[in-house]
Amino acid sequence: MLSVNNLDLRYGKKHLFKNVSVQVHSGNRIGLVGVNGAGKSTLLKFMAGVSATDDGVISRSKHFTVGYLAQESDDLVSERSLYEEAKSAFASLLALQEEVEQLHEKMSKISPESDDFQVLLKRQGEIQHRLDDSDIYTIRGRIEKVLQGLGFSTEDLGKPVAAFSGGWQMRVKLAKMLLEAPSLLLLDEPTNHLDLESLTWVEQFLRNYKGAMVIISHDRMFLDKITEYTWEITLGRLDVYKGNYSYYVREKAERRSITKNAYDNQQAKIRQTMRFVERFRAKSTKAKQVQSRVKQLEKMELIELESDEQQIKFTFPPAPHSGRDVLLIENLSKSYSGKTVFSRVEMLLNRGDKVAVVGVNGAGKSTFMKILAGETEPDSGRLKLGANVKMSYFGQHQARELSPELTVLETMTLGGEEMTITRTRSLLGAFLFRGDDVDKKVAVLSGGEKSRLALARMIATPANCMLLDEPTNHLDMSSQEVLQEAMAQYDGTIIVVSHNRYFLDSFVNKVLEVKDGGMVLYEGNVSEYLRRREEEQAAEESREDKGGRRKKTDESKESRKEKKRIEAERRQKRSRKAGPWLKKVAEAEKEVEKLEAEKQALEERMADPGLYSDENGWAEAGREYEACKRRLDRWYERWETAQEKIDEIDRELGTG
Repeated sequence: MLSVNNLDLRYGKKHLFKNVSVQVHSGNRIGLVGVNGAGKSTLLKFMAGVSATDDGVISRSKHFTVGYLAQESDDLVSERSLYEEAKSAFASLLALQEEVEQLHEKMSKISPESDDFQVLLKRQGEIQHRLDDSDIYTIRGRIEKVLQGLGFSTEDLGKPVAAFSGGWQMRVKLAKMLLEAPSLLLLDEPTNHLDLESLTWVEQFLRNYKGAMVIISHDRMFLDKITEYTWEITLGRLDVYKGNYSYYVREKAERRSITKNAYDNQQAKIRQTMRFVERFRAKSTKAKQVQSRVKQLEKMELIELESDEQQIKFTFPPAPHSGRDVLLIENLSKSYSGKTVFSRVEMLLNRGDKVAVVGVNGAGKSTFMKILAGETEPDSGRLKLGANVKMSYFGQHQARELSPELTVLETMTLGGEEMTITRTRSLLGAFLFRGDDVDKKVAVLSGGEKSRLALARMIATPANCMLLDEPTNHLDMSSQEVLQEAMAQYDGTIIVVSHNRYFLDSFVNKVLEVKDGGMVLYEGNVSEYLRRREEEQAAEESREDKGGRRKKTDESKESRKEKKRIEAERRQKRSRKAGPWLKKVAEAEKEVEKLEAEKQALEERMADPGLYSDENGWAEAGREYEACKRRLDRWYERWETAQEKIDEIDRELGTG
């Protein structure tokens, strides 16, 4: 269990936290929400111990471990391979395993009857018990499962970590944390660098995770599927809602209504009291009552209302009229360094189509968008725009093209369609530029702020076909809702790359899957696409097994690999558990072989008739023979005891 106790923090005039107290219990699944700048990431850093607080503000139970994934962090400079870096998540267990092997070595060199042997045996048993409970013998399988779930290929396992890009390195850090399996996961925007397939896998993994978690995410569907509690930071408070994000939205509306009524009643009471004070201030007969009411006002705890960000509205201007056929793609192909990204793509998009482009990272989604935008040339094929089609494009790099000398407001007024100041400010407000923010120079904006400004400027440019590559990456929930509502009402064509399913589901009507060098266009939204893909996979599996046909002899590569992995893990576990007894068997067999040779030699000696005439020689040979038999019997007994233990372990593991 982890507790936050009376956390109080100010930054200048802003009261970020006002005596916040909250607890995380074992198994809690919590979504942490709030507007940008509310303090979500700051709270996670305090809980993780990354940022220091006063003594006693953060407390945790003994043996309660915490793992923290920051939204942005430095690249890994490790020279290890991807597999070895992931394996380092088990460093403490591997150290115990190495200690066990050292103990085995020491025990083989001393007498089992000695006190030192008993001490070593006890320590070996303690460690072995911990290792068995940790399931250490399945490490390789677990590492491969997590890395493959996060989108890494088998070929990636041997690559140096430093060779991966920043987004993939974030996946490495996430993989290590999931493998470490701490008591509490603190995840700050864990889905930012995931594609749709990896996101779906992480969802399933976290739903089965036994530990507690606190997650910051702007992906509503992700939170809905995983979390059971929602913490909201607002006005320096932390309010707890006993449900997922959708529950929080409904409950918050009810609480806001109650708070608004209480606020209105309080304001009416304040006005009434002030009228009384103003009216009777000069009358000495009312002085006592006036002072009483003034004191009441001074003691009153004022109710605060949040600024209602949901009232920010934005709609696209009517899209310039275009022909029915907006975009014709014929025989489109593209390769990089001899590797095919996609080939022979054929497609026709019509006016009003709203298409989500999905696929694993590296499949070619952004390359496809750049070709459509005219920023990259295809190797072959052609694009044909329909009559009067005017495109606008948002890519992540466009934030770098903003003039650093201009203010936010100037960037908007000089960048596109002439709009009124009111409309311009409304659009900027939808993208989190409010009040004095519009007067900031572009040079002082953060990377996320520049990205939001570039998106706002692109949207202000009249177009009837919009190309957007990850438009929601730096938007909070309320801004996403403003944008998705505007896109739902937009009467032009939209082609958008995003892994945010809730955002996409509200307006897309087609899904373009980029996979294995090709593209397939599906009707419906992303949830329908995922459901259809699951049905197709289930149907394929059903066809393979239909009619009780024997299983395929040419099992898939993955199936064979899984069987080999299980067998290897079973052998490794047998080696660890049966190791001491295997050594005893080997030692006994060696001694038995030596003693049996000695016994045979004595029997041959005693069979010599010449020995009969040597009374002393015969007696000496007899004594040696009996001693040899006794030693041989003892070693036979030791061999049988050790072999019985091994057989018992084999039966337990199913390896016999």
